[in-house]
Amino acid sequence: MNRHSMLAILLLIFTGLSNVPGLCNVSGLCNAAQRPNIIVILCDDLGWGDLQNYGHPHIKTPHLMQLAQDGIQFNSFYSAAPVCSPSRVGLLTGRMPNRAGVYDWIPDANPNAPLTRSRQQVEMRREEFTIARMLKTAGYATCMSGKWHCNAMFNSPKQAQPGDHGFDHWFATQNNAAPSHKNPRNFVRNGQKVGDLNGYSCQIVADEAIDWLEDQQAETPEQPFFIYMAFHEPHEPVASPANLVNKYESGPAKNHDQAQYFANVENLDLATGKMLAALDRMKLRENTLVIFTSDNGPETLNRYRSANRSYGTPGPWRGMKLHTHEAGFRVAGIMRWPAMIEAGQESDRAVSSLDFLPTFAKLAGGQLPQDITLDGTNFLPALSGQSIDRPQPLLWAYYHSYDGKRYTPTVAMRDGNMKVRATLQGIGSPDNIDETNLSKIRAAKLVDFEIYDLSQDPTESKSLDAASSPLPAKMTKLYQAMLDECHIWPAVPSK
Repeated sequence: MNRHSMLAILLLIFTGLSNVPGLCNVSGLCNAAQRPNIIVILCDDLGWGDLQNYGHPHIKTPHLMQLAQDGIQFNSFYSAAPVCSPSRVGLLTGRMPNRAGVYDWIPDANPNAPLTRSRQQVEMRREEFTIARMLKTAGYATCMSGKWHCNAMFNSPKQAQPGDHGFDHWFATQNNAAPSHKNPRNFVRNGQKVGDLNGYSCQIVADEAIDWLEDQQAETPEQPFFIYMAFHEPHEPVASPANLVNKYESGPAKNHDQAQYFANVENLDLATGKMLAALDRMKLRENTLVIFTSDNGPETLNRYRSANRSYGTPGPWRGMKLHTHEAGFRVAGIMRWPAMIEAGQESDRAVSSLDFLPTFAKLAGGQLPQDITLDGTNFLPALSGQSIDRPQPLLWAYYHSYDGKRYTPTVAMRDGNMKVRATLQGIGSPDNIDETNLSKIRAAKLVDFEIYDLSQDPTESKSLDAASSPLPAKMTKLYQAMLDECHIWPAVPSK
């Protein structure tokens, strides 16, 4: 029996028997051999075209090349937002991040000082239901290592921390590794500041996850596990090992800064390889689902003062990070699960990080609350080349979208092969929705519709006639329904 047949049988089992009593023991725990371990590896600002297997002409990423060859590479994989914080919240909750009230990246806030900006109160609130919480309840051991960026008041009881969202063990920073990827000093482990560390962030993050896994396997090897490994690379400020930088600087790189970026991507490939080797060493390869992706597209070179090493590439897609054209959120998506995924596959099926929560719930026998709206769906059929049943189109609403010249609020939708994009008129470019601007945003009209058939025009070069298409009305209705369910923050008192 080949893996496609096995996966088809698995789909039938999960579809038909997911709620049948007796599949698990009385404590709710299933045999670990029946459920996969799950590892999600998330990069920060990695462009679709930055990896060797996605066509980069110079950067060497052999471990990710092998990961794709051993599993499936998705060419139409999407993040939940074109910027970091909302993308991470969407991944963890299976919900458009606006529903959780996370509309843009979250700035650091001093929990002991008065708020001066509306965004400083933003967090992924305790009541949000996450992958880690679902899997922990289903009997999984859970670990988070890397960049958190789901709150403003990091490591403070005033806001929810990774441990409040279901992670047994967490080792994290609020936002970027500081002062850079080299020798960071801002990590916190389970609420305790770690202090100065030696090495490079992605290697440190991988080592922490591996150390945790070795302890977990020594203590409870029968227990399935979930690891969320969130690299800071290749987000600025970029810093890379000298031996890798020298290799690119003496070869294809145009200058030292570009060599730093190329080396940065190779370094995260090496860190990924370290985790994959650990799975082999612990004999966990066969029944571990490994997913590698990015939070959004690549940063624009010199968009801000310290972005001088942002040499990421979007591949053939239009846009960059912050854009609502494809490159803002079309990212790398690689999955390996030797027990179930046939090796050597490449897929154009549209899959989203919003799909992780409902899919993992199927795999783990986990329960999902009935009173929350999920925007993702089960992606398991795509692993064997089948169509995904997606009840509603993928939607992105980003109020601080960038088009290379200016910031504008935009909404985008992918419905099958069709892409629709429009601007919200007359609201400026807010980075949060609170009581002060809610009525204005509710009243804003979507204008300047663009429609692209991605099967014929993947680079979004020529818009189709919007006046004769039902898609603008469909997107408007979907957006308004989502806006009605968004979390709205209170107004920050003005001084």
